[in-house]
Amino acid sequence: MWPARRGVYKWLTAAEAERFRVRRAELALGPLVVHDNYLINLASPDRATRTRSIQALSEELARALWIGADYLVLHPGNAGNAPLESAIAAIVEGLRRATRGLSLGELHILLENTAGQGSALGWRFEHLEAILRACPELPLGVCLDTAHTFAAGYDLSSETGLQRTLSEFAATIGFERLHVVHVNDSKAPAGSRVDRHEHIGRGKIGLENFRRFLNHPWIRDWPGRAFILETPVDRPGDDRRNLRTVWALFGQALPVRAGARDGFPARRISSAKRRTQKRAALRNT
Repeated sequence: MWPARRGVYKWLTAAEAERFRVRRAELALGPLVVHDNYLINLASPDRATRTRSIQALSEELARALWIGADYLVLHPGNAGNAPLESAIAAIVEGLRRATRGLSLGELHILLENTAGQGSALGWRFEHLEAILRACPELPLGVCLDTAHTFAAGYDLSSETGLQRTLSEFAATIGFERLHVVHVNDSKAPAGSRVDRHEHIGRGKIGLENFRRFLNHPWIRDWPGRAFILETPVDRPGDDRRNLRTVWALFGQALPVRAGARDGFPARRISSAKRRTQKRAALRNT
């Protein structure tokens, strides 16, 4: 997180990290994807900000390794008034410095494409490819966000547009480097370069276009690829309702726990609370 000396976060203890790894193994959860701090900006033209960002990213990587994460997702950064070439060079240098002294093992760093809002880099596939090409020694990959892709001007709203967008991704980056997909609809129109997420099917991309995207063989038929929602939570149960929509688009039903209502899981009552309720009922008889 943003620098440790400010006390913004509590460092994980060895016992906490071990409990996390054990519980994850018990539940057979994977892959494990973590997102870096949004304050990290490796492209910043301000030297102090870049130094803090490199330190913070190094700490994020160390924590990800400690809990056994598979992927750490990173926004490339905001260049301010800096030229594109120098901003990309700053990102490359920052990645190398942040990973220095770390044995990353199976952990991959994923560059997330952006909507291009403000001076954000990564809204063009070519930006990501330039960073990947400059760091062949690092385990880098890509996280593709559908809302960002759409807002950046890539067409997802028609069959021909989708094929053109995916073909461009294949030619520029390659689907073997796509490990995580952020599945989000967009409140903002195509090409607006505005980052605003919406519930699946309720935004400018639309339900049928999501069905086409999710079931495209280049997206669907890739073992181990993770699909993650970052949709709004306007009322309780929205996350589960969006999950149910995505599963339905894949042609599968979302497992529902007995007693769940409207996508919101049934509440579990603790043993102590159950005993209290029972005593109260007895007093009232």
